[in-house]
Amino acid sequence: MTTKTAVILIFILAVLMFGVGLYSYPRLGQQVVTHWGALGEPNGYGSRFTGAFLLPLMTFGLGLLMLGIPEIDPLKKNIKLFCKDYNGFIVVFMVFFLYLHLVTVLINLGVQLNMNRMLVPGMGVFLYYAGVLIGKARRNFFIGIRTPWTLSSDAVWEKTHRLGGVLFKAVGIITVMGFFYPNYAILLLLVPLMMVTVFVIVYSYLEFRRENTSIS
Repeated sequence: MTTKTAVILIFILAVLMFGVGLYSYPRLGQQVVTHWGALGEPNGYGSRFTGAFLLPLMTFGLGLLMLGIPEIDPLKKNIKLFCKDYNGFIVVFMVFFLYLHLVTVLINLGVQLNMNRMLVPGMGVFLYYAGVLIGKARRNFFIGIRTPWTLSSDAVWEKTHRLGGVLFKAVGIITVMGFFYPNYAILLLLVPLMMVTVFVIVYSYLEFRRENTSIS
């Protein structure tokens, strides 16, 4: 996806998010649910303005910030090698938060939805595409699995990201299973995600040691 196309889609998605906020604002109560616990129970509240507009404002701002990252990275020449995939990731990020915003508003308007069950399909797709991006990322300071060892070696970066891309896709697929098992939805998201995160960090360190041992 070209940067121009990504910019257009980001603005369209932002307009949709703000449109949902404008529609829902006069229909929401003075206090709305903004956070849910591990079992799907409401445990955080905010004002009507927060429920209608905070997520659109944050998402739009983060989308613009992510667009600017390739321009400030000292290794931006490497980002250009996977820029189309990165632009696609930003759009997927925006779509996910549009979906999350819509679900949050519907719940606060009285629609009977289980937040945990509704969250995991979107999160699963998001993590799967994160795996796609990770598998194609080249060494840079902002995007990907950035450890001291991946940043110190192109070879370690490539091995870690090749494996990490596959693992994050698997996490995305496992996460989607939470839709069918809502009582375990958060566990099916967090446990595999934490395990994969720790594993790729350790893997990058071991690969770095292996590389330097072979050189010495």
